[in-house]
Parts: sequence; structure tokens; C-alpha cells
Amino acid sequence: MGKGMPYSDVEKGPERGQEKRRHRSRPPPPQICPPPEKPWFPWLVPVIFSANLIMFIITMYINDCPSQENHPRCILPFLKSLQKLGALEKNLVVDDGEGWRLLSCMWLHAGVIHLVVNMLSLLFIGIRLEQEFGFIRIGPLYVLSGLAGSLASTNHGKESSVSVGASGALFGLLGAMLSELFTNWTIYTKKCIALLILVSVIAVNLALGFLPKVDSSAHVGGFLAGFFFGFVLLVRPQFGYVSRKYIPSSYNGKLKSRHKWYQYVLGITATIILVLGYTYAFGKLYGVPPMKNLP
Repeated sequence: MGKGMPYSDVEKGPERGQEKRRHRSRPPPPQICPPPEKPWFPWLVPVIFSANLIMFIITMYINDCPSQENHPRCILPFLKSLQKLGALEKNLVVDDGEGWRLLSCMWLHAGVIHLVVNMLSLLFIGIRLEQEFGFIRIGPLYVLSGLAGSLASTNHGKESSVSVGASGALFGLLGAMLSELFTNWTIYTKKCIALLILVSVIAVNLALGFLPKVDSSAHVGGFLAGFFFGFVLLVRPQFGYVSRKYIPSSYNGKLKSRHKWYQYVLGITATIILVLGYTYAFGKLYGVPPMKNLP
């Protein structure tokens, strides 16, 4: 009797052994390893680049500046060529009903330097965005931001001013990059550094827009439109989200929702602001003149 096992060991020993065997026989939880996202092939941005280049060549061909004896005199014919091809002018848009100029002006440029600066910016910003989000999102973002820039230019610019260039659309891409950083905050690692670099680039470009003979209204209008479109078009799933098609049926763990609550709030708010903004801009451009101007 003196050699027997203690009471506590006799009572608990077999239960502990069974529990250990159950833990050993329990299979490990399944691992969720979704495949990495494949980048989109950027074909739309090169097409936009080519279209701008072709339109500039057509403008130079119509203007026929090299055949002029005195090249400085080509400035006025060049302006007329831009007007013929679709430059933005408020009188032609409102009085003559040529609303298509709100879109055509973003494919024209007023000189080689103007073209080179805009196209370098397009390639630097646009290709990266198209690789991440695809042409389905970047195409409408580019065109609608350019439209917003044209509306801002006609509503706040001079009556007789002629405006061309893709700056409004390009500033829209910059604005969308900023809002994309905010709404997809959880997936970025070096958030503050990315924000500082992006804000610095935007500030420098906006400051250059206030130089003489530069249409700053188009820059600001395109930037604001792109900023709000980013909350709608460039939303990505939150960090840790896994699509159900990559989750095994035996997995019983907790799953994250596709988006954060604030992403929905920002998207809905931005949509309302965009609808109101475009409605106001078109209404101001084509609306009834004030009573004091009526006969």
C-alpha cells in the first residue's frame, strides 16, 4: 500500500493522458494563402499618350508654321488652329452650343513644352495607377476629371480666354492618388512618408498653376473632382481581407469584412458631392442669366 500512486495522480493522470492524445490527434487549422494580385497591363495610358501626340501633330500640320517666313507670326494662326480643332472657349460653348469642346480641349496642347510636361506627368502617374486599378477605373477618372477642369475653366475664367491641355485630367489623377491613400490607409506600411511625398508633389504642381498665362481654374477643378472620385473608384479591400473563394470549407475562424465602415461613408459622401458639383457647374454654365441682365 505504501508503494501505490498518490490519490491525485491516480485520479488525474489518465485524464491528462487522454487530453494530450486528443490534442495530438487534432489537425492544425487550415492556412489561408490567397494568391497575390496580378498587376493590370497598362494599355490605356499609352493610348491616351498617343492620342495627344497625334492631335499635336495634326495641329502643327493644319497650322503649317514651318512654311511661314517669320515664325513668331505663327502664334495667331496656331491659336486659330486650336480653336478649329476644339479648344475651349466659353462663348463657343454657351452661345454656339458647342459643348463637345469641354472634352475635346483636353487632347490639345499649346506648344512642345506644354505637351512634353503633360505627357511625362501622364506616363509617370497614369501607368502606375492603371497597373494597380485597371483601365476600367482609370479611364472614367481621367475623362471626368478633365471635364471638371473644363467646367471650372469656363465658369471662372475670362470670357474670351482660350484654354487647351490635359492638365485638368492630370490633376485629377493626383487628387485621386491622395484620396486613395486616405481610403486605403490600412494596407500601407509607410503611411506618413507616402503622404508627405504626395502632398509635396501636389503642392508644387498647384503652385505652378498660378503662374501667368496658366489656367489655374482647370487645375483646381480637375484636382477636386479626382480627389472625390478616388473615394468612389479606387477603393480597395482592407488589410487582412480574403475572398471566400480562397477560404477552405473546414475553416471556422473569424473573417474580416471586405471594407472598413469609413470607406463606405467616404464613398457615399464623395458621390453626393460629385453629383451636386457637376449639377452646379452645368447649371451655372447653361443656366438662366441673372434678372438684372434680362431685357
